Amino acid sequence: MKHRAVKRRSVVIGIGATAGVAAAGGFALSAQASGESGTKASSASGGLVFDKDAYTELTTTITDAAGDDHEVKYHFYKAITYVTEPVDERYQSLNVSVPVEIDGTAVDATGAPILLANAVGGYMPSSVADATGVGGAGMTGAPGGASAGASAAPSASASASASGGVQSGGNAMLDGRGEMVNLGKLALATGYVVVEPGARGRTLVDSSGTYYGTAPAAIVDLKAAVRYLRANKGRVPGNTDRIVSSGTSAGGALSALLGASGDSPLYDAYLKEIGAADASDAVFASGDWCPITDLEHADMAYEWNWGANKLGSGSLVDRTVSKELTTAFADYQASLKLRAKGFGTVTARNLDEYLVRTYLEPSATKYLAALSDSARATYLAANTFITWSGGGSGGRATFSWADFLTHVGARKKDAPAFDAFDLSSGENNLFGKGTTKARHFTPYSLRHEGGTGARLDSDVPAKIDLMNPMHFIEKRNPGRSKHWWIRVGTKDSDTSLTVVGNLALSLENLGDDVDAFMYWDAGHGPNEDPAEFMTWIAEVTGYKVRGTK
Repeated sequence: MKHRAVKRRSVVIGIGATAGVAAAGGFALSAQASGESGTKASSASGGLVFDKDAYTELTTTITDAAGDDHEVKYHFYKAITYVTEPVDERYQSLNVSVPVEIDGTAVDATGAPILLANAVGGYMPSSVADATGVGGAGMTGAPGGASAGASAAPSASASASASGGVQSGGNAMLDGRGEMVNLGKLALATGYVVVEPGARGRTLVDSSGTYYGTAPAAIVDLKAAVRYLRANKGRVPGNTDRIVSSGTSAGGALSALLGASGDSPLYDAYLKEIGAADASDAVFASGDWCPITDLEHADMAYEWNWGANKLGSGSLVDRTVSKELTTAFADYQASLKLRAKGFGTVTARNLDEYLVRTYLEPSATKYLAALSDSARATYLAANTFITWSGGGSGGRATFSWADFLTHVGARKKDAPAFDAFDLSSGENNLFGKGTTKARHFTPYSLRHEGGTGARLDSDVPAKIDLMNPMHFIEKRNPGRSKHWWIRVGTKDSDTSLTVVGNLALSLENLGDDVDAFMYWDAGHGPNEDPAEFMTWIAEVTGYKVRGTK
């Protein structure tokens, strides 16, 4: 990694160091968000007015994707509660970071795009309460009481799994070298405003045993954060009409959901209940990495994709269950009525070919073309299923779907992968209610355990819709984002590759601007082109970083 020397003229405060922020080392809510109990949020009135002077000026060094160091001076607004009737302020608050000087040059971020970078993983809660600077939002509530996030993970290896990605349920991002990627820091060093919102999550439980972060709490909170920003247009630094969301894993799913469900009235009652601002919750663009979404169809999709792959133990999953779910997926895929150039209608019969030609072969081609001649020859010798035609760096990779599945190897999850028969999955917990920790959310798993006459609880179907971006895309929601950046690793068996394939294709069928790609041989949580994402933000928002005299 290369580093450019930086002349430091002020104390550099590391992200993990103690910053001179009010309430640093402890949690204190900003007075910006105080409000009287029972007051309905209306625009940016009352307790939801952003105080542009309530910041601490910090200086930090940020290493960009090319390995160059940048000294960034910025204004840090800490722990602003974004609703007037919070259920838990520790999670329903956000941090704002605004660049004012980069490498000694003053920056005017007045009209800069805003990166809304959520830190959700595994649909667990995330909080900015302990953050001491940009990039400090963290996921909490992991099994064993562990936390994860930019400020909590000491290294990439701490969050990496044996399969070459972050652990299932993690929220971290790894670049092509296996090092941590923090989009908030990169965006700040690019000259963008960064907002890091906390959100409730499925593991939160109060003293009475009631779970208060289950569906749809997380998306409701993120929408409330967006409403807070948009209600404070002209007060919050940056362009509130150019909010770009981002997230990984479950956070990627929520980012996609933010993008797809903008201004849907289906959330209004939930938003009113927590005192969200009376403003739009639509975001301009959505960046989604390995989204764990379309949950009611995820078990079917998983078996269609990975059903023939053995578990890490070397055993196959229950063949009857796998076959039944695979068969059900064919009906679901047909119901989408998606069309792709050169394929016609994309069904379960040609979906494998579509994924190979549209994503997998281009991914392998890009990977191999970037290698040296000797490294490429070594890789191809070890992976003889790939045909490299054309020679040299200008070649093209081709292979079959069956050979690709063999190349990936072990699947991560048993069957069913998401709606577990024994209610043990995180997604079962996501659809818990009251003092009930976990519930079934698909008829298949419910009836497997409760008999053919069993029916989902009456509230579950509506909550399923509220958690699925595909629902709003299929309804052609007019408030959705029109710009999409979607990424996943080709070896990511945390969910089916069809999730990204169908998400991207459904948006393309609506005419949206979609940049979708799969990283070759990457597992869960890769981000191998973060610099390109920063450039993409500028392109779709039409922004150029402005200096000040």
